[in-house]
Amino acid sequence: MSQKIVRVGDIDCGSDDLFLISGPCVIEDEKIMMTVAEQLREIAERLGIKVIYKSSFQKDNRSSLDYYSGPGLEKGIAILAKVKEQFGFPLLTDIHYPDQAAPVAEVVDVLQIPAYLCMQSQLIVAAAQTGRVINVKHGQFLAPENMKHPVKKIEDSGNEQIILTERGYTFGYNDLVVDPRSFYHMARTEYPVVFDVTHAIRKYGIPSKDAKGGAREYLPVLARAGVAAGVDGLFIEAHTCPSEALCDAASQLDIRYLEEFMKPLLELHAIEVKYRNTLPELA
Repeated sequence: MSQKIVRVGDIDCGSDDLFLISGPCVIEDEKIMMTVAEQLREIAERLGIKVIYKSSFQKDNRSSLDYYSGPGLEKGIAILAKVKEQFGFPLLTDIHYPDQAAPVAEVVDVLQIPAYLCMQSQLIVAAAQTGRVINVKHGQFLAPENMKHPVKKIEDSGNEQIILTERGYTFGYNDLVVDPRSFYHMARTEYPVVFDVTHAIRKYGIPSKDAKGGAREYLPVLARAGVAAGVDGLFIEAHTCPSEALCDAASQLDIRYLEEFMKPLLELHAIEVKYRNTLPELA
């Protein structure tokens, strides 16, 4: 099976080098954003890993109108632009509406289609027509092999710069399960596959500010399983103080632990790359 390379900044997504998407879940104050970016740069330099900086200017699927949903497009994109200028990271952020695609694409390298919206044709077409890389989150309701449908919509819109991200599948009520077969099915598209580990541990129906709203104890085993299965990149939201984060407080990783968290994953990835092509197709 061939593998397409998708270029994001100076990162060849889909190559033999594991890449990392990381940053706070939602854009908070500028100081937090810059502090996380500075620490990510230091970690990236020490580990020799390429990083795409991620944060959302809008979280439009919060379970209550009382919860913080972000600073909005104009202010949020301005902060992301500062991160890019100061630290040189390529950027990734979500869009929720077709009219957000063009202004976001002026600054951001990767437009992300949220999982809940992965089948929304007008949104996907608007994003694809910007020419930017499109990261499509795997919908919690969609069989992984059916991710070929949003992929085809993007291709039919004239864009083949696509990344697919696994983030767990609905398993009964208010729970998610990560089926390693999903990595196989999405890789059949030949586009790079990313594993969003931190969103996969969320517990739906429980506010993310509640410690019970996430299960961080599963982060190492899930991440290692995904890397061993052959994913091309990892998606790990990180914060300076997750318990005080304004979104996904129960699932973001404390950035103090990110470097040690990544070390065994990089070693596992090197082993997986060494042996990934030693067997014939078994189907």
